[in-house]
Amino acid sequence: MIAYKGFQPGLICRGYQFVMGLNTTAEANCGANGFHCAEDPLDCLSYYGDMECSEYYLVQPGGDIDEDERDSKIACTELTIIKKLEREEFFIHALAYMVVRGADPVASGKKGDILAFAKEAPAGDKIVQIALVRVDGRKIKPNTWYDINLKERKVA
Repeated sequence: MIAYKGFQPGLICRGYQFVMGLNTTAEANCGANGFHCAEDPLDCLSYYGDMECSEYYLVQPGGDIDEDERDSKIACTELTIIKKLEREEFFIHALAYMVVRGADPVASGKKGDILAFAKEAPAGDKIVQIALVRVDGRKIKPNTWYDINLKERKVA
């Protein structure tokens, strides 16, 4: 199972210093203890919402696992920290989890936003192309609609 975890800079969560690789603890209960992570990357933003002051990692939960009823939060007794995700990687993982897609996806945003696209094959639900771009105000303009090939589109 792959999951995601938010941290304060330096792999710190609620005062606990994690290390890259395997971390272990005695008990796992979503409401009380254990190492917490989430199957949906965007659920990390509920706990570490300030992307300028937080870090996000790809993790693998193991050992005893307890799942939350509210969201995709998991508590576990073993948490292997695999890789730090840069902002674009974080959103690619979120896009893949959410399965935001269509036959002809278009998106628009304000300066600084990240636009994510997932194009479906015409004859099924398989994703055949993805794209991710930041609205920079130069190449990708604010409040302008773009398709997955980053070409401007008119949207009625």
